[in-house]
Amino acid sequence: MMRYTTYFAAICSVLLISTGCTKEVEIDIPGHVEQLVIDGVIETGQPPIVLISKSKEVYAPTDLNAFLTGFVSGATVTVSDGTNTVELEEICSGTLTQAQQELFAQAIGITPSEIANYDLCAYLSLDPDIFGQVGKTYSLNVEFEGETYTAETRILNPTPLDAVWWKAEDDAPNHGYSWCTLSDPANQFDSYKWEVKRMASDADGNPEDDNFTETYNPIFNDEFFDGLTFDFFYENPFAYSSTLPENERWLFEYEDTVVIKLSKMDRNVYEFMEKKYLQLATAGNPFATPTNIPTNISGGALGIWAGYSPSFDTLICVP
Repeated sequence: MMRYTTYFAAICSVLLISTGCTKEVEIDIPGHVEQLVIDGVIETGQPPIVLISKSKEVYAPTDLNAFLTGFVSGATVTVSDGTNTVELEEICSGTLTQAQQELFAQAIGITPSEIANYDLCAYLSLDPDIFGQVGKTYSLNVEFEGETYTAETRILNPTPLDAVWWKAEDDAPNHGYSWCTLSDPANQFDSYKWEVKRMASDADGNPEDDNFTETYNPIFNDEFFDGLTFDFFYENPFAYSSTLPENERWLFEYEDTVVIKLSKMDRNVYEFMEKKYLQLATAGNPFATPTNIPTNISGGALGIWAGYSPSFDTLICVP
């Protein structure tokens, strides 16, 4: 009888705990607070370019038209390399020559046809004294509506690939990944960004790719291979389509000619980009860990001021 009474009492205790401690919790989710968004980039041999807009609510449109309507005009933007300080001009693509439009399109990562269809605006300078150079630190200063926002980024020494080659897959003899050998510098933090561009032309004789395209997961660092020389491969971002046979997706075709762009960046830029791609990869997943994207911009703005030092290799896809 004692054993039964004790067991019954234990059940009652559990029920009391589970029902008696229930409490309604109200969570006050703050509304959207508009912030300035600064997206700036400078790389070796290229002009600094800065896009400025306002942050949007989570359910607001994120297409090109949304950016055009959100562009911030009237800011004062300067870039300094410690010797030269240059004020960037607010330039819209409709005022540029064709050659300048192509440079503008390359700098902001869109096609020349999009430049022709939209009057895109950004802050940039075509003064070669402020074009990116390896080993320099570049300071960004943005003044808008009485507020000042600052950031710094470095253009590091690039780390070229030792070798590049193409190797056919066993189940797709005329298709394969792009392989390479990388010797990572020892005893320092290094991070990389991988992009590619095909050199073929379409049926009308136009370039198949106007700009470099990022792969599915283009950012990586040397946490697990510091100071090592190793081989690895990357996929073809242009070859993912449901119309392709499954064994040919993500692969380069035999006799493709591809330019590989491997860029170095400092730790702050890497941390921003790594979190950005993580968020893109998990968007819409209710089980993913929420991700706050860091920034290297002081003053309360969002975004990134990024310096890159690319190296280039040409891969011809033959054994």
